[in-house]
Amino acid sequence: MSQPPLGDSTRVLHAGLPPLVPGQPFLPGPVFAAPFVLDPVTGGEGIDWYGRPHNASRRHLETAIGELEGGDCLAFTTGMAAIGATLLSLLHPGDTVVLPADGYFTTRAFARAELAPRGIEVLTAPTAGPYPQFEGVRLVLVETPANPGLDVCDLAELAAAAHAAGALFAVDNTTATPLGQRPLELGADLVVASGTKALTGHSDLLLGYIATRDGDLLARLRSWRDSTGGSPSPFDSWLAHRSLATLDLRLARQTANAAAVADVLAAHPAVDRVRWPGRPDDPAYAVASRQMARVPGVVTFDLRGEAEVARFLTATALVIPATSFGGLHTTADRRAQWGDDAPPGLVRLSCGVEDTADLVADITRALDAV
Repeated sequence: MSQPPLGDSTRVLHAGLPPLVPGQPFLPGPVFAAPFVLDPVTGGEGIDWYGRPHNASRRHLETAIGELEGGDCLAFTTGMAAIGATLLSLLHPGDTVVLPADGYFTTRAFARAELAPRGIEVLTAPTAGPYPQFEGVRLVLVETPANPGLDVCDLAELAAAAHAAGALFAVDNTTATPLGQRPLELGADLVVASGTKALTGHSDLLLGYIATRDGDLLARLRSWRDSTGGSPSPFDSWLAHRSLATLDLRLARQTANAAAVADVLAAHPAVDRVRWPGRPDDPAYAVASRQMARVPGVVTFDLRGEAEVARFLTATALVIPATSFGGLHTTADRRAQWGDDAPPGLVRLSCGVEDTADLVADITRALDAV
């Protein structure tokens, strides 16, 4: 008899664990080594020989993320290292790339600074559309839900359109995580993501990754990473793998908190607009409810301006002013302060795992102070 599908908590708890060895931990500690001992006869063939391309702790993590994304995984030092590897290794002079106009702003800044001078045409499109024609495009990269606006796009539809035009289709899955959506199953050629955020969720490491089912793409990206030195450290790899075990539990509480907080924000007179794809009145709800297994714990909302955001962040006791999202602690930041193309009062709030009632009460008091 075939084994029934495993639940998310079971999957993340056991993902990437090596074969059990009596007397040894089921998740071995980090392997710290630069050179490894070589076989005196065969040299390095078939074994680890140097830490930049080879490390057991990193392989365990890559196996785990690959299981969750449904493909093969390469880990990188940061999310931007993964984005950079994707863009620089797959695009050449004369190519055209389509990027999200409302996604992570550093991706667009990188493209303007590094791709355009190399003769690569950079086009942008809003996550919710409309999109340009993809004829002549080499790569289409989308981010859904988009950071920070939280718009959502139909991945299967866009993948089909990109492939019909001969383009590769990549998805930034940072906000959703592989427990929220699996882009490779919806037609994506590549998944890129920052593992710094909800995937690892403890605000104590930097990580990026790429996942794919295409062996040729994997080999090209692996060669780029190993040559340029973008491999994460053994300790960060081990920390990330350790953190995966609680991903389902963390996401469940973060999503529940986001649902409650979004309702409070939507009802408060100090708030001009709320975005959370899990609300039935959100513009992204229809696509998100069809495409995603769960909506992440990130909510964005608009206050009148910079002064109001400062009053909100000063008045709260539980919301930590910090830029990032997906961690155990609830954090918030005003996106315009980083040069993001966002309204001056737009706040990205990442719900942590605090008790829902405590978080709702604290945010209500802070909004009343605004």
